[in-house]
Amino acid sequence: MPTWGQLLGEIRILIQDGDQQAFDTIRNKYLYELSAYTGRDTIIYATRWTSGDAPPNLVSITDEDIHAFMEAVSGLKCDSLDLILHSGGGSAEATEAIVSYLRQKFKHIRIIIPQAAMSAGTMLACSSDIIIMGKQSSIGPIDPQFILQTAVGVQAIPAHAILEQFKKAQEDCSINPKNLNSWLPMLSQYGPALLVRCQDQIAFGKELVGNWLKAYMFKGEGEEIPDLIAEYLSNHGNFKTHGKHISLEKAIEIGLKIEKLESNQNFQDKVLSAFHATMHAFGSTNTAKIIANQNGNCFLKQFNSGPIRK
Repeated sequence: MPTWGQLLGEIRILIQDGDQQAFDTIRNKYLYELSAYTGRDTIIYATRWTSGDAPPNLVSITDEDIHAFMEAVSGLKCDSLDLILHSGGGSAEATEAIVSYLRQKFKHIRIIIPQAAMSAGTMLACSSDIIIMGKQSSIGPIDPQFILQTAVGVQAIPAHAILEQFKKAQEDCSINPKNLNSWLPMLSQYGPALLVRCQDQIAFGKELVGNWLKAYMFKGEGEEIPDLIAEYLSNHGNFKTHGKHISLEKAIEIGLKIEKLESNQNFQDKVLSAFHATMHAFGSTNTAKIIANQNGNCFLKQFNSGPIRK
């Protein structure tokens, strides 16, 4: 497997040779090698969410991603899919639409998490037949996030955090009603309907994950384990923070069907090469989101520009 630096060296050589799409060229090269090795169609869905420098609406799972997946699925011939996933989450409704679309196209789906798939990314992973994780990989709680315009700009705020803030405000103001003046600027930015939306979204996410686990990963194996997993992942009390990382070992412990990325060295090398090539694009360009297949079909989302299809 080429190292991180060697991959960057490959890209730089192509750029020096005049390849204006060098990042795409190298990513496509390693996605193709992975697909040829497994005999399965391969798509990568990745965003630059871990760098913290991109607006949440550009790196979140949104309804626009349906168009991206349509582009990535176009021309694919297999009935089995490997989806390499690197996402901080987003809309549960958009995730539901993506799962519905992919499940109409593929009979068997493996979701590969080379680094992290959090929140709605974890929900998406739970719609697979099997999840593949490495020692460095993480999933997270499935409590939903809201993209809100706040006094400090656009932010992705977890539903449980909003509920907890209202609860603390109620407790504080019941002790001393004068404290309401301190809370009003903070609470007024949420709007009156948000509490109900938070409660509904938490229940919705839990229901989706439970149903997907029953339909795919645990098909024909009863409802007890899927319900326990969905309950655990949606219970904020188990994590205290929306960003809690659940390791490969913990994912296995709570009952998810996990394959270890390290169990096949050749497979691991090819997955990580495709993933690292994609991450280089985030580090060196203004790309915020990439959805691409092994044949070169690609949907990019960039800062200060619209989607680019290739």
